[in-house]
Amino acid sequence: MQQTFMKEKPVLPLLMSMSLPMVVSMLVNSLYNIVDSFFVAQISEDAMTALSLVYPVQNFINAAAIGFGVGINAVIAYYLGAGNARLANTAATRGMLFSALHGVAATVLGIAAMPSFLRLFTADETVIDLGVRYARIAFAFSVIIMLGLAFEKIFQAVGSMKTTMVSLLCGCIANIVLDPVLIFGLGPFPSMGIEGAALATGIGQTITLAIYLAVYRLRPIRVRIGRQYLAAARGLDGRLYAIGVPAVLNLALPSLLISALNAILAAYSQIYVVVLGVYYKLQTFLYLPASGVVQGMRPLIGYNFGAGERKRVSRIYLTALAMCGIVMAVGTGICLAVPGPLIALFTENPETVAAGTAALRIISAGFVVSAVSVVSSGALEGLGKGVPSLVISLCRYTVIIIPAAWLLSRFWGADGVWHAFWITEAVTAVIACLVYRRSIAEKRTET
Repeated sequence: MQQTFMKEKPVLPLLMSMSLPMVVSMLVNSLYNIVDSFFVAQISEDAMTALSLVYPVQNFINAAAIGFGVGINAVIAYYLGAGNARLANTAATRGMLFSALHGVAATVLGIAAMPSFLRLFTADETVIDLGVRYARIAFAFSVIIMLGLAFEKIFQAVGSMKTTMVSLLCGCIANIVLDPVLIFGLGPFPSMGIEGAALATGIGQTITLAIYLAVYRLRPIRVRIGRQYLAAARGLDGRLYAIGVPAVLNLALPSLLISALNAILAAYSQIYVVVLGVYYKLQTFLYLPASGVVQGMRPLIGYNFGAGERKRVSRIYLTALAMCGIVMAVGTGICLAVPGPLIALFTENPETVAAGTAALRIISAGFVVSAVSVVSSGALEGLGKGVPSLVISLCRYTVIIIPAAWLLSRFWGADGVWHAFWITEAVTAVIACLVYRRSIAEKRTET
C-alpha cells in the first residue's frame, strides 16, 4: 500500500477521507454502551444503576486498550513517514504482544476488585450483585478488547480506515441483535438478564477482532506482524509507552472523574448518580464523532511530521479543529432541542427524566469550546508529545472540574456539579492553546 497520499492529497479532502470512516466507526462503537444501557434499563432502575457504577472500570479497560493503541499508531505512522518499514513492523508486533498481556491483567484485576469497588458507592446489595454479575462476563473479554483495539490502531496507521469501520459495524450489529435475545431469552435462548447484556457485547467484540484477523491475512497491509519482529529495538518499547501511557491516562481520567462525581452526587440522591451515568452514555455518543475526526487526524500528523512536512501539520490541525467545532455545535443543538426524550431512552422515572433534562441543558454549554482541548490533545499525541497531551486532560477531568464541582455543589446542590462542566471546558480551552503552541515550538527545536 502506498502511503504518499498522506502528504500529497489536499488537506480537507484527505482529512475527510480519513475521518469520515472513523466518525461512522466511532458512532457505531458508541452504540455498544447505548444499546446495553437501553435494554438493561428495561430490566430495572437497579440494573441501570449497577451498569452506571461499573462503567468507570469498564471505561478504564477500554481506555487502556485505546490509549496504548494510540502509542502503537503514532510510532508506526512516524516510522512509515520516515521510510523505516522494519521499525514500523517491530512497533506493530511488540505492540500486539504488550496488548495481550494488558488484557490478561485487566481480566484478573477487574473481576477481583469489582465487589469492593461497588461498595464504595452503594450499600444496596441488589445493585452490588447485579454489578458483579455484569462485570464478571464483560471483563472476561478484556484480552479480545485489547487485541481488537490494537489492530484498529494498526489499520488506522496505514490509512485503512474503511476496514475499522466495517469491523466495528459488524460487531455492533451482532451486539444489537443479541442484546434482547440474551437479556430476555427470545426463541431457544434462556433469559440471562444483565449477564446477557455483557455476553452480547463480548460476542460483538469477538466478531470485530475476527474480521481484523481475516482482513489482515487476506489483504496484506504495509505493516506486518511476525516473530522476526519480536526482538526489542533500542528505545522503541519506551517510545510506545511514552506515548501510550499518557494516552491511557487521558482516556482513563473520565473514569476517575465519574467516580468522584458519583461520590458528590450520591450525597443528594441516587437519581443524580443515574443522571450522570445516562449523561456519560449520551456524551460518549455525542463526542465520538469528534473523536473520529481526531483519530483520522492523528496518523496524518504523525506521518507528515516524520516526513518533514511542518506547514502541512499545521493545516491538518486547523482543519480538524474546524470540523470538530461543527460536530460539537450540532451536538449542542440536539441536547438543547430534545433533552427530555434523550434521557427518557434510559429511564421511565419522571423525576430522573426531569433532573436529567436540566443537567443536559447546563452541561451542553461547554460542548463547542471543548473542541479546542480535544483536537489539541489528539494532535500532541500524533506528534509523540504524550505528557503535554496529558496536561490538557488532567485539567479537563481532575485538576479543575473536581474541585469546582465540589465547591459549586456546596451552593447549588447537584446543579453546581453540572455548571462545573462548562466552566472547566472554557478554562481548559485557554490552557490547551498555550500548551499546544509551546509544545510545537519545542518540537521544532528538537528537530
